[in-house]
Amino acid sequence: MKFLLVEDNMDLAKAICARMHLDGHTIDHAGRIDDAIAFSQTGDYDLILLDIMLPDGDGRSFLKQHREQKRDTAVIVLTARSQVSDRISVLDLGADDYITKPFDHEELQARCRAVLRRKTGTSQAVLQLADVSFNPVAGVVTVCDKVVNLRNRELRLLEVLFNAPGQIFPKQKLADRLFSYDEDVSENAVEVYIARLRKHLEGSGLKITTHRGLGYRLDHD
Repeated sequence: MKFLLVEDNMDLAKAICARMHLDGHTIDHAGRIDDAIAFSQTGDYDLILLDIMLPDGDGRSFLKQHREQKRDTAVIVLTARSQVSDRISVLDLGADDYITKPFDHEELQARCRAVLRRKTGTSQAVLQLADVSFNPVAGVVTVCDKVVNLRNRELRLLEVLFNAPGQIFPKQKLADRLFSYDEDVSENAVEVYIARLRKHLEGSGLKITTHRGLGYRLDHD
């Protein structure tokens, strides 16, 4: 999954980013509302973690604008405010959930998983296509009943394709999902991960088809 973290506390932001990377997610970090707007307008995110008190304003203004633009990205608000009225206000503005600071990272992970399940309309932990099963939470993939070991970016790539079989993904869109904004990568890097994933899927009912000039598509029997 690809996340956007909007948080001005650098120590907390570094800790969250480090843990999310370990969990296999790609995450961009914005310390100001202006930066968050720029990221959200150019990036494709599964989830936004949004602080309220930011140097250039109130994170609720970003949330309000985000929803007014009909963007349905999942949003979890990170807030130090514990008043019921404060929590109700962010939910009414369109937040999918909130978590009160200080929080345990395990709880944050659990809330992220729950919100993403609701957004995708599924409560299933394990997804199945043909003879390939995929547990995105545990990062476990089985091909023809055999567990295969995928690296983090291979798992992210499989997740993107697995969630939209039959859809063609341009190289640039896949690069945006696999790498954070500050990573210097070329589209050739996507080809490398596509090749690796194809190798893992050999012998299964899934195949990644190249559509020249358009991108890649996951097909299944």
